[in-house]
Amino acid sequence: MTARVSYLAVGLGCAAGSSLRYLVSVASLNIAGPLFPWGTLAVNVLGSMLIGWLYAYSRHREHGVVARMQPLLMAGFCGGFTTFSLFSLETLYLLKTGQPGLAVIYLVASVSLWMLAVGMGYWLGSGATSRSITNGTR
Repeated sequence: MTARVSYLAVGLGCAAGSSLRYLVSVASLNIAGPLFPWGTLAVNVLGSMLIGWLYAYSRHREHGVVARMQPLLMAGFCGGFTTFSLFSLETLYLLKTGQPGLAVIYLVASVSLWMLAVGMGYWLGSGATSRSITNGTR
C-alpha cells in the first residue's frame, strides 16, 4: 500500500469509526441517560477488543487481507471509534514483552496526564471565556 493510499485509508476508517462512536454515544444517552458515560465505556471496551483481535489475527496471517488493511482498520477505524484502543494495545505490548513495571508507569502516567491536561484545558478555556465576558467582548 502506498503512503498516499494509506493516508486515505486511515481517513476513511477514522470517518467510519467516529461516526459509529457518535451513534453509540447518542443511543446510550437515549437509552440510559446522562448519569454515566456508558457509550464511551462501550466503545473503548469494544474498540480495545477489536484492535487486539486485529493485531493478533494479522500477526498470524502477515500476508492476508486484514494485515494489508491495517491502516484502514486499526489506525483508522479503531482510532476513530475509540480514544483508547491504541493505548490498550501499547500497554498490552509492554506486558507481553516482559515489562510490567513500564506498563504500570505508562498506565498511571497516561491517565494522570490526561486528567491534568483536560483540567488545564478546562481552566484555560474558562479563564479565556470569563476574561472576554468581563472585557465586554464575546
